[in-house]
Amino acid sequence: MWTETDNKLYRKFEFKNFSEAFGFMCRVALAAEKMDHHPLWTNVYNTVECWLSTHDAGDIVTDKDKKLAKKIDEIFG
Repeated sequence: MWTETDNKLYRKFEFKNFSEAFGFMCRVALAAEKMDHHPLWTNVYNTVECWLSTHDAGDIVTDKDKKLAKKIDEIFG
């Protein structure tokens, strides 16, 4: 579940292993590129953490972030 803190949407995703985590990131990257909206994220082994905010709007949460969060949720399944 996404949480909103400090003008960012945040969610942590956990996978069975690094390959699954990296595959998820690749799918998200393609979707984010199509939306021209890119996450701030980290990956350590099987864990991906993601923060969303709109830089052009002053680093606040906008509809662009909510739409990307929804897409990321769909990819995560």
